[in-house]
This record gives sequence, C-alpha cells and structure tokens, in this order.
Amino acid sequence: MSSINLRTAVPGPRSRAVFAERVKHVAPGPFHTTPIVAERAEGATITDVDGNTFLDFACGIGVANLGHSEPSVVAAAKAQADKFFHTSINVVAYEGYVDVARRLNERAPGDFAKKTFLANSGAEAVENAIKFARAFTKRQAVICFEHAFHGRTYMAMALTGKANPYKSGFGPFPAEIYRAPFPDFYRWPGVDGEAPVCPGKLPCSLSRCLCSEAFARFIEIAQADIGETNVAAVIIEPVTGEGGFIPVPAPFLRMLREWCDKHGVVLIFDEIQTGFGRTGTLFACEQSGVAPDLLVLAKGLANGLPLSAVVGKAEVIDAVGVGGVGGTYAGNPVACAAALAVMDKFDDPKTLEHARQLGRLLEDRLESWCKKFPKIGQVRGLGPMRAMELVKDRATKEPDKPAAAALVKHNYENGVITLSCGTHGNVLRFLIPLIATEEQLNEGLDVIEVGLAKLG
Repeated sequence: MSSINLRTAVPGPRSRAVFAERVKHVAPGPFHTTPIVAERAEGATITDVDGNTFLDFACGIGVANLGHSEPSVVAAAKAQADKFFHTSINVVAYEGYVDVARRLNERAPGDFAKKTFLANSGAEAVENAIKFARAFTKRQAVICFEHAFHGRTYMAMALTGKANPYKSGFGPFPAEIYRAPFPDFYRWPGVDGEAPVCPGKLPCSLSRCLCSEAFARFIEIAQADIGETNVAAVIIEPVTGEGGFIPVPAPFLRMLREWCDKHGVVLIFDEIQTGFGRTGTLFACEQSGVAPDLLVLAKGLANGLPLSAVVGKAEVIDAVGVGGVGGTYAGNPVACAAALAVMDKFDDPKTLEHARQLGRLLEDRLESWCKKFPKIGQVRGLGPMRAMELVKDRATKEPDKPAAAALVKHNYENGVITLSCGTHGNVLRFLIPLIATEEQLNEGLDVIEVGLAKLG
C-alpha cells in the first residue's frame, strides 16, 4: 500500500493561501524548503491542508527520529501537561529534569563521573558548553572546523563555518574563535580523481595518512595562531550536519582526543543532529570509540519538543557555579517527559537494529545510484544518516547547487520531503524516520531515483 497520496498539485490551493498570508505577516528570515502546510503527521508521513500525504525524509531537520506523533511520547507529554506545564527549575524543582539528567549520564560514553545541564535549543546548549569549557580551563580560545554548523546565536554563529545565509551582516562575532581544516578527503588538496563511494571505505593506510596530514594542519593552527596553553576547547561534529553529512574518520577523532588530553583541553562533540539513533547507534561517537569531555544534544532528544543538553565530565560541569548557567524555560517539564519516553524507546534494542537495517538498505541504494548517475560525485554517511553530493563534473568536482534544488523540488512535488545541505548547497541529505518501514523507504527512494534520472 502506497504511503504517498497526492490529491492536488503541490502546493495545493489552501497551502498557497497560507503562504500568501505568511508573506504579509511573518518575518522573511525563517526559510522554507517546501511550500507545504501541515495539517497532521503520523509515523513517517505528513498530510497537508490540501489532503496530500507525503513521505517525510526530513524529520523536521532530524528531530522526529521516532516518527511523528509517536504514541508513547505523546502520552508522556499529555500526562505531564495534565499535571503542570511550567514551574521553572530555578524556582520549584521537578523529578523529570533530574530523571533526564540521570539517564543521559548513564548512557553517554566515557568511563567517568558525569553531570547534565538542560536547555531549550541546540545553539543554547553549544553556548553553554563553551561556558563550561572556559570556566574549567580558565582559558579563552576555541577551535572549530570548516563545514561546521553549531547554531544561530552569536557564539554558535562564530563557530559556524558557512557565511551565507547564517552569518552575513550580523558581525562582529565573539573573539578567540579559530577554524581548522575539516578532514573532508573528497575535496582534500592533492587528492585527485573520483573519490571512493564513501569516506569510510578509504583504505586504512590512506585514511591514516590523510588524517595525519589533516591533524598536522590542526596542530599548526593550535601552536602558531593560538598557543596550545591558551586553548579552552575543541568542538566538532562527528558527522557534519548542515556541512554536508561528512563523517569524521575515527583516526582523526582519536588524534584529537590524545591532543586534548595532553594539553588539558576540553573536547566537545556536537551531536545535536547525529544523536539518538540517527547514525545507527545512540550517539555517533560510539562508533569511533572516542568519548568527548562534553556531549551536546538536542533535536531527537525529545522528538519534537524543545529540549537540549550538555552532558559530560562532572568536574567540567561543576566549574560553573550556582546561577552561572540556566534559563526560564530550560528543561521544561513537558519536554522532559517526552525525552524520558524517547529514551525508553531507545532502551529497546529493536529500535536501533531497525535503524541500522534502514541504513544498510539506504547505503546499498545510494551506492547503486553513484554507479548509475554521473551527476553524483560522492555518496557518504554513517548508518541511516546519509547523503549524496551532486556535481557538474566528476573530474572537477564542481558543485551543482541548482541540481540539488531541482531534485528537492521534484521530490516534494511527487510526494517526498527532502532537504539539501552542504557548504556549497549541493548535497541531498536523508533524514528518514528511524521507524519508517522498508516499504516506505523504497517508495520514497523510487521517487527520488526518477528525479535523478531527469537531472541527466
């Protein structure tokens, strides 16, 4: 049975009417990828106000990992809402906040005592992670990476690598932020010809060699531009999100870990988009065997309600005294209830096993497309968090942003919601609900394959 059911052209008349009102009344800043207006959503589908039902391969930018309206999450949120919406953890405490912190501490990687701070958004969690690191080390400098996206508040923007549309016109930004080359070996200087299908399939010797070269550039920046004793933190996404779904090779993460340990630097992993099963494990860093000092979480944590977290070494978290971090809505009771239900679902091993199976099916399909369609320069990812980079020419690797935009448009006009990403805007990313059926995955991929064929 098909999940896609289109009753009108997309966008339909009611969606067009709502967007006409949006132009009149809503700030133009928030972008929209599709001209679709949702009426309801369930599982892997969204139905719009015109009665069209779409497969959702975007998950609200990687938030609804357990699908829309997951019954146990909805029930938990409703039960808490019947008790109270808000007291502010700073005024009257509640058990949900403590329970979420305890369970995150138990599940986060690293064999050391942990504590957790809860906030509302990913950017807010990033900001506070930097506060913790600076307070603990009594240093100021922070090293981030090319292709990074860490949010839209001022420290988060400073850490973000893409100027347009995220940073242009908003400066000046916080000082003492330094950017290192990201180990993107598809576009690494000196790496000629077509890259392997996925970075993870590089020969081990080549991967170690390239990682060593990338790390040498990192060291040069740390020593010459900053001074190693001035570095408070290094922050990196184990798989870039907005930057194009590029996995960091495990050897590079291990080198970072060793260097941070040697120089007393706080290592921060931004797992806002990679967390909660998105890569086939609860956290992406589990697959590298590298534990950060601080783990930044959001998105899938509460499956749609605003909640974020900084989880990490107790001694680092304790460096900020009473009142140093916080927020009126931070760790909202309803969002905490949803998060506890989310963690219950991930305690069931079947949840992650199904996610990994979807990842295997998606990987096989993308690799077959890479052989079939010369417009695809590379396919890559980790588990079900996968993407394909579109290029004008495989030899030159010139990015093809218009092709990515055309494919996104074809997809939603034919019933599949997808997103582009990447520093050059030429990457189609897959953020499928981790509870989607194999039939739903294949149905959506069939639509996308038709669109790829049209690109030539």
